[in-house]
Amino acid sequence: MIRTKLLAGTFAVAMIAAGTAPAFAEDVVIKLWSRADRSGPLRAGNIVSAADQLNRMLAATGTDKRVKIELIETNAKGYDDDSLDLLKAFAVDKGPDIFVLAHEWIGAFTEAGYTYNLEDHIKKNPELYGDIIPTLWESVKFKGIRYGVPQDSEVRMVFLNNDKLRAMGMTDTEIAGLPKKVDEGAFTAFDLCDLAGSAVAKGVVKYGMLHRPNVGPDFQMLIEAFGVTPYDKTTAKLQVQKGAYANFFKWVKYCIDKKVIPPTNTSMSWDAVEAAAMSGEESLAFFHGIWRVGDQLKAFNLKGKDDYFKKLTWIQFPAGQKGGKPTNLSHPIAYAVSSKSKNPELGAYIIALASQPVLNTRHALTTNHTPITYGQAAMPEFLESGWALVAGTPMLKYASVMPNHPKIGQYNAVLYKGIQGVETGRLQPEAAAEFVADELQNELGKDVVVLK
Repeated sequence: MIRTKLLAGTFAVAMIAAGTAPAFAEDVVIKLWSRADRSGPLRAGNIVSAADQLNRMLAATGTDKRVKIELIETNAKGYDDDSLDLLKAFAVDKGPDIFVLAHEWIGAFTEAGYTYNLEDHIKKNPELYGDIIPTLWESVKFKGIRYGVPQDSEVRMVFLNNDKLRAMGMTDTEIAGLPKKVDEGAFTAFDLCDLAGSAVAKGVVKYGMLHRPNVGPDFQMLIEAFGVTPYDKTTAKLQVQKGAYANFFKWVKYCIDKKVIPPTNTSMSWDAVEAAAMSGEESLAFFHGIWRVGDQLKAFNLKGKDDYFKKLTWIQFPAGQKGGKPTNLSHPIAYAVSSKSKNPELGAYIIALASQPVLNTRHALTTNHTPITYGQAAMPEFLESGWALVAGTPMLKYASVMPNHPKIGQYNAVLYKGIQGVETGRLQPEAAAEFVADELQNELGKDVVVLK
């Protein structure tokens, strides 16, 4: 079901200053398409607030020009379903001027001709975009061109239980030095398995390391640590490098042989994984997202920042070999402007204001998302109540993002089958790499390229 709301908004004063304002007296209606997302209502709300801000600025000039934001609110279960509904709307000329989408759909909308090229707009307005964290721009590029603006960000990393490390004989100084060793490539993914395997062998933990028990993007940072590049940005195709995949699966088997990852991990329930990783304290390491901090505070009965970091240490996922680069993953939601809009520059300026620190910070702090600009991390609101988000911001330097390809979900599902095959002992590493390559070629056809 789709609901439409007409909300007060503004005509872009920046457009008028540039001499590009339409010469008609009627209010300009800008249609905004967004999922009804109770966990992130300010994704749409910040667009409305940005329009209100422009309206106040415009009123100060004495002009009677105004914009009204018409919110098209959908009840799609997720962003994939929402994007499919939006593509259908565009196909019958019912598309909006501005839309909110998961960034990996930008390629599909661009190939269909529905996204506005923002390169000139961004370059002409450095004061509005110059502080956006550079890595996040990768999430909205298609064939090297920016067709959106990242609306939020996150970090997925490895959580280590410090109490278990201490029980193994590590000092607080050694524990505090782990993140730097990972960042420098001195502590590898194999070292992580050795450490976790030792914890199991010594009886400190039941599980050395746990991961999500279902399909998801988290595993991308693992395969990239072993040289897999799942996307060719030039051709906009997904890809599989069988040699790099074999190296990744050798690591998975190494962890299984060390009894680090349980062979049943892929068949465990989320409740079981969370009980072991957090409330039950049965594991040394768990990799997921920064939004888990709130759950961890409750599970471990921690009182704040100092308490939290005494209990837990964050590391990027370590490189697959000495001297390599660590990895983590971010999954921004994005704003985009329609190429079919009668006022695309107006839409772009509204998005720009919605992306400024005050409005974006309101969203970030209420949804546990890391900022989109470095400046936000220095704002009083972040420093006072967003300490975990401030701590996670430097990790974005190493973040990658999911490919901007609509079939990345199918790609991730096949990857998960390969992981499951190795963890359960049904597949050896080389066979798992062949399986993933064959399955992806069969399922995705021309959308995937298989390399040696």
